[in-house]
Amino acid sequence: MKFLILNQRYAVLAGVTVLTIASLICASLVDVWFWVPAVIFGSLMLVGWRDMRQFRHAILRNYPVSGHIRFILENFRPEIRQYMIESDQDKLPFSRQDRGLVYQRAKGVEDKRPFGTIEDVYASGYAWLTHSVTPATITDSDFRVRVGGPQCKQPYDASLYNISAMSFGSLSGNAILALNTGAKKGGFAHDTGEGSISRYHREGGGDLIYQVASGYFGCRNEDGSFSGEKFAETAADPQVKMIEVKLSQGAKPGHGGMLPAAKITQEISDARGIPMGVDCISPAAHSTFSTPIGLMEFIAKLRDLSGGKPVGFKLCIGHRREFMCMVKAMLQTGILPDFIVVDGKEGGTGAAPVEFANSVGMPMLEGLTFVHNALRGAGVRDQIKIGAAGKIVSAFDIARTLALGADWCNAARGFMFALGCIQAQSCHTNCCPVGIATQDPMRQRAIDTGDKSDRVARFHHNTMHALGEITGAAGLHDPRNFMPYHFMFRKKDNEFTDGNEAYPYLPEGFLVSAGPEIEGLHDWYSRWERASAETFAPSEIPHGPFVRRKEMAGEKAAQ
Repeated sequence: MKFLILNQRYAVLAGVTVLTIASLICASLVDVWFWVPAVIFGSLMLVGWRDMRQFRHAILRNYPVSGHIRFILENFRPEIRQYMIESDQDKLPFSRQDRGLVYQRAKGVEDKRPFGTIEDVYASGYAWLTHSVTPATITDSDFRVRVGGPQCKQPYDASLYNISAMSFGSLSGNAILALNTGAKKGGFAHDTGEGSISRYHREGGGDLIYQVASGYFGCRNEDGSFSGEKFAETAADPQVKMIEVKLSQGAKPGHGGMLPAAKITQEISDARGIPMGVDCISPAAHSTFSTPIGLMEFIAKLRDLSGGKPVGFKLCIGHRREFMCMVKAMLQTGILPDFIVVDGKEGGTGAAPVEFANSVGMPMLEGLTFVHNALRGAGVRDQIKIGAAGKIVSAFDIARTLALGADWCNAARGFMFALGCIQAQSCHTNCCPVGIATQDPMRQRAIDTGDKSDRVARFHHNTMHALGEITGAAGLHDPRNFMPYHFMFRKKDNEFTDGNEAYPYLPEGFLVSAGPEIEGLHDWYSRWERASAETFAPSEIPHGPFVRRKEMAGEKAAQ
């Protein structure tokens, strides 16, 4: 008995072995139909004996046959969690409530909620919009912002909500076609991502933001360096409305990437301008420039080569001093980007190392506020537009982002949900269950581009309509008039703060003003002084305990 208890983990293998033998006996003596269970149980028996002899999985050696149940369930873990365990508010990474809202608006079905909110309105982090007793009525929700500064010859009137960067190669051809066709139908822009412009983008006919990343796909020489000639040819396409230099992305800032040769199809090769049969490397940094001034000069070059189209850059904020280096380079060279896109670290459609996804980069709200105030401090905010991305799927998300300094918003996963994404989190496996993040021709057949493009356009339209409604509720006639004071933020239980206190607008020109320092902004001044237009490298690396600049000044005065 003790032996059986100690070895019960082998019970399943013993059971299928006994059933195999019994089935074989019955097949010989009773009926030939017993060969069917004999084959089934015999196959399981062979699997079990193989499990005991393999060395890769310890659990299979100890639990032959039955151990496979673990691996089967693990494959369906995201789906099991979504449909059986997850609550409407569990954000993994998007809640069922958020996904449901996108699905409803994309399908054009009722998106109202009965019986009140399910949010814990007294929980830390909860935010709400302050409304007016004299709400406004907004009939036209086609809200737009003109992107293009004084150095731009072909400004673009962008929607306040556009498709963020997702490249062909990470998404299937059918997904790209459905997204771009939806952008065409809805009158908004579609960022190409770093994979350049594919035939699916061109077939869709929608407005494009052409992203130029470190791999220079679509505008590269054979050695991977930037080709001005090829860029000019690509940028001349009337479908291209803006050019975006990618410095970093929220999911994995400071990290490059590689597309294995085995995954490079002829279509990907043609779109990116890369050879077949060779791993495609996306370096972590650009080879064309390495200094803040070099970045500005590159922006000016792209603007000239494109015929004066809006050119900007996208980044996730890391070292704040480095962004101030860029701002100083703007002032020193007189070259201003037409726009800056702030990508929050909570973003990410593709796969990223866990450490990067969880622990590298600044979240969107803080990154956006910093960029907005740095440009204000340098006196150039009115000449540069700001886009923002990072889990923006609802009208409230858009309104709050605009209030904190953005001129427009981008979304990637929101529009993926509109396509039918179920958040299976298998984007990197080439086994996307709905055919979006895969290059498998059979899987991507699941996407009906006509129906899905309608959903993309409908999601955008209904979200803009909702934005108009909450804008009117605040007593405003345009969502671009939202300010931080229109929002409240709960810091902790029974304590909340005005948006002006949580995310204030700092004074215009305070970093370049000749007047006295403003109390409470000493760290801004200190960081600005350490920034250089000539290099991203720090002038000095401090050692020892941190001492605030104000305290250091007081100590020197005392001496």
